[in-house]
Amino acid sequence: MNVQDFDFYLPEELIAQNPLADRTGSRLLVLDKESGAVAHRQFTGLKEYVKAGDTLVLNDTRVIPARLFGVKEGTGAHIEVLLLKPLGDDKWETLVRPGKRVREGARIQFGDGLLVAECLGSTDIGGRIMKFEYDGIFNELLDQLGEMPLPPYIKAQLSDRERYQTVYAKHSGSAAAPTAGLHFTEDYLEEIKALGVNLAFVTLHVGLGTFRPVSADTIEEHEMHSEFYSLNEENARIINETKARGNRIIAVGTTSCRTLETIGKKYNGELRAEEGWTGIFIYPGYEFSVIDGMVTNFHLPKSTLVMLISALAGREHVLRAYKEAVEEEYRFFSFGDAMLIL
Repeated sequence: MNVQDFDFYLPEELIAQNPLADRTGSRLLVLDKESGAVAHRQFTGLKEYVKAGDTLVLNDTRVIPARLFGVKEGTGAHIEVLLLKPLGDDKWETLVRPGKRVREGARIQFGDGLLVAECLGSTDIGGRIMKFEYDGIFNELLDQLGEMPLPPYIKAQLSDRERYQTVYAKHSGSAAAPTAGLHFTEDYLEEIKALGVNLAFVTLHVGLGTFRPVSADTIEEHEMHSEFYSLNEENARIINETKARGNRIIAVGTTSCRTLETIGKKYNGELRAEEGWTGIFIYPGYEFSVIDGMVTNFHLPKSTLVMLISALAGREHVLRAYKEAVEEEYRFFSFGDAMLIL
């Protein structure tokens, strides 16, 4: 399957640079995955499409201020380090810019030496393995020295860090937000629960794999980067009982979907409490074992995320809906509008 088959025209001015003041103020494009029919609503209209007994599954990961700016010892060169994945023993997989200045043995100081990182070597995707030295608590130093790792297509500065967190963010570890969840407020989640809809939570720490461009010509050649996931017994029970009743599982975001499908594929659609690493790559031809629908944002052309939703709703339906979204001037990407696929 050719990567070019998932390309579409997107004017740059439709890339949302700032979040709306009201999280629920975004628009909602509703796509019928069977017929391809499209409806245009406000996000608060989601309540009209969910039913008592359904379960929304949300990713409760929390974004860490993973972008660090420092200077190289010996030369004073300015270096940016983006934390991607903890490897244990204060070692992290990172992206470094400019990478040519950071070779094995190089040391970078942050905050006048409050935090120091030494390069231990390179990764197979051009990143660096960095080992950190510090006194105190690493996450507290990150809060003090780090910045939120906004995607490169967002040029505006974020004045409120919490606006790049979901209201239910709990477990720190992501290099990017699970952005479909940014549309929910605590009050709106309570309104949904009042309808008899269940909420269940998974954790997937979003890393490079979700956003890395597909450099191969064909989908089959692309290899996903692995990300850490976790599901506990209580949330597995809620999801399994929903399926047993014949109600729907609606994943909030592609990260929730990938977590559920990773576990469900192992156990014939049943969910079990477990944690691990997933590199699951979902594209057309994939047969879903857990989810029935999804709330998601609008994604980059030729991205693995467009391929994932095409697996759920069909490539032609998705690209036709995206064309209509562009014509209707929906806001795209992390701070943009939402889509409901049912």
